[in-house]
Formats: sequence, C-alpha cells, structure tokens
Amino acid sequence: MISPLRNAVYRRLFAAQVIALMGTGLATVALGLLAYDLAGADAGAVLGTALAIKMIAYVGVAPVVGAFADRLPRRAFLVAMDVVRAAIVVALPFVDQVWQIYLLIFLLQAASASFIPTFQATVPDVLPDERDYTRALSLSRLAYDLESLLSPLLAAALLTFIGFHWLFAATAFGFVVSALLVGSAAIPEAARLERRAGIYRRTLGGAHIFLATPRLRGLLALNLAAAAAGAMVIVNSVVYVQGVLARPAADLAFALAAFGGGSMVAALLVPHLLDRLPDRVVMLTGAGLLGAALLFTGIAGEQNLASWSMLLAVWCVLGLGYGATLTPAGRLLRRSSHQADRPALFAANFSLSHLCWLLTYPLAGWLGASFGLAAAFLVLGAVAALGAGAAFLMWPRRDPERLAHMHDDLPPHHPHLRGAGAKHSHAFIIDDHHRHWPEQG
Repeated sequence: MISPLRNAVYRRLFAAQVIALMGTGLATVALGLLAYDLAGADAGAVLGTALAIKMIAYVGVAPVVGAFADRLPRRAFLVAMDVVRAAIVVALPFVDQVWQIYLLIFLLQAASASFIPTFQATVPDVLPDERDYTRALSLSRLAYDLESLLSPLLAAALLTFIGFHWLFAATAFGFVVSALLVGSAAIPEAARLERRAGIYRRTLGGAHIFLATPRLRGLLALNLAAAAAGAMVIVNSVVYVQGVLARPAADLAFALAAFGGGSMVAALLVPHLLDRLPDRVVMLTGAGLLGAALLFTGIAGEQNLASWSMLLAVWCVLGLGYGATLTPAGRLLRRSSHQADRPALFAANFSLSHLCWLLTYPLAGWLGASFGLAAAFLVLGAVAALGAGAAFLMWPRRDPERLAHMHDDLPPHHPHLRGAGAKHSHAFIIDDHHRHWPEQG
C-alpha cells in the first residue's frame, strides 16, 4: 500500500493533498457556523444553495480548464490555484451578507475545479507503474475518508479554544502549505497537444473521449450509482440520527464514521483485489452492493428503520460499496487516454461525476422531506441499481486494450498507417485518428 510513497515527488504531492483536505474539512464546519451567524434559522437554505453553487462550478469550470491544461505550466498553475483558494478563504470571515458567501463559494469552488482534475492527471505521470498508481488511488481514497472522520473532530477541538472565524485561517494555512509542497516537487509538465483545435472542440475533447469509450460510459453510470448512495448518506444522515432515532447530535459523527470506515476498508482491499480480478468485476460488484443495500433498507420500511445498529450497518455497507466502485476509476481514465489528453479527460470525469451529484443531492433531500426516508432509500436504490445495470451493459465483459480496426478515413500514405496498412491492431484510444470505437464481432 505504501510503495508509492517511496517516490519523493508523489510523497510531497500526497502530503499536499492530505493537508489541503484537512483544511477544506475545517472550512466546511466554519461555513456552517458562518451561515447560521448570518441567516439564523435559514442557514440550511443558505448551505443548500452554496452546495448547489459548488456543483455548478465543478460541472462548468473543470472542462474549460482541462482544455488548456497542456498549455499551462503545471506546477505553477497548481501553486497559483492553492494561493487563490487561500486568499478566498481568508476573505470569508469578513462577509456580512449572504450573497457575499455565494460569490466567494463560487470563486473558491471554481479554483478547486481547476486544481483537483489537474492534480489527479499529474499523478499517473509521476507514477507510471500501474501497481504503484493503483496503490496511490487507494491512498487518495483513504485520505478523503480520513478527512471526513478527523476534520470534524479537529474542528470541535479547536472551537473549544478559538472562535469559528479562525477555522478559516487554519484552512488558508493548509492551502499555503499545500502550495509550498507542490512548488517544491519536481512535477513533470503535461505533454503538449500537437493539434490546434478551436475552443469549443478543446473544451469538449475530454467529454468526447469519455462518451466514445465504452468502459468510460460504464464509469459514468457507476458514478451515478455512487452519487445516489453518497447523497443519501450526506443529506439524510442528520435526519436519520436526530429525526428518526432522536439521538444526540454527536452521534451524527459516528454515523458518518461508519460510512467512511466502510470506504476505507474498500480502499485497503481494492489493490489486492485488482491483482486478481478485472476492474469491471470489482467496480460492478461495488455498485451492485450500493443498490442492494439501499433497496433492502427501503423495503424494510419505516418501522425497521428506527434502529441505531441498522443505521451503522447499512452506512458501513454503503461505504464499502462506494469505495469499491470509485477507487479504481483513475486506472480506467489512464488506460483510455494518451498522456497529452489526460488532463482534459480527468476534467471531463470530474465534471460529469459532479453532474450526477447535482441530480442526486436535491433528489435525496426532496424525497426524504416529502415522502420519508423509506421512499428516499427506495428511489435512490433504484437509481443506484439503474446505474449498475447500465454500466454492466455499456462496459463490455471482453475489454482488451488492443483492438483490430479499419481506417477508411485516412489516405494510404498517412503516417499512422505506415508499415501497418489500413486494417491493423494496436492499443485503441479515442484521439484524432480514432474518433469512434470500432464494432467488435
């Protein structure tokens, strides 16, 4: 599991990721308190709007940045985005109007939507060995899960000594440290695209690769399944814990810890599973587990939902399925792109996956509030099952890297055909010479 940390560049990048994530977790707590300070009983509406703004920024900004990632000095760009995030967070304690929160949240998340996919696309270049990269994906999953567990506890400890405004300062400090670590790492530059495409084509280039590649269409369906389960946990945990079970607010942390713990177990197991099983089997099994757990809990009915042990068990199972579904995703993205196209493809995945969250977040909240938790479990379970089923159909069971295909669209003297002929076989990736996936008999 720790083999990627032997690489000095990755070690600094991973440390930067962990520190920035902890800072982001502190900012999440501080933002909730700031919203309550400004809006009182309407704080929930403020946070809901801020969450929607976050998703809109993620969906809209990432593809544009991905289109030009190969033209930007990668290390300087990542450092700049960390500095921008630090500056925005420092400004948050000084707002006195709700609209100012919305503006700063959009700018903050736009910077994150620029940073995160670029960072993710950098790691495969730093760790070219697939085994090391697989373990790096698991370490990244563990970092996210540990952040969800530890950030609230750290925030609670800090709030016993300082006001919540100082949590924003701690967040800014985390971004600054992240910038220093990234700036000190010898990050390889992105491979530069030779073609000169227009802005429209460059922006949608990653999405075209994504939607034209069967395994990545399957990944999009799996992202929908994961978002359905994740939205149920994030949106309705507080309703389950305090509304249905009438337990103290502190137990919300234990419920979220059960989900995070399940995901951490999956992250630890996935590298070993992928040594023996195809990505498709591991990821489809995880998505199937998500749909089954949600549907089973919904069918159990309201009377059986009022159990603390059942909540912890279901949340742990959902975390396990969530981690198994998403942890290997980076392997599929790397396998499906040339190095130069990788930033645009990671950005497309970032944008399309958050489009799924933009759908499931309000669905989870509206169903739970209007029809009860059992109905929310059933509908989101159906969405997760639909995602798993669609992935099963769209991602072929036989998915070799090398594919035989015919080039009727290229002249006989084209460099790509030199020594191979119009019909040939090689590792097939969607690019300028291969715009469509070949039909397989």
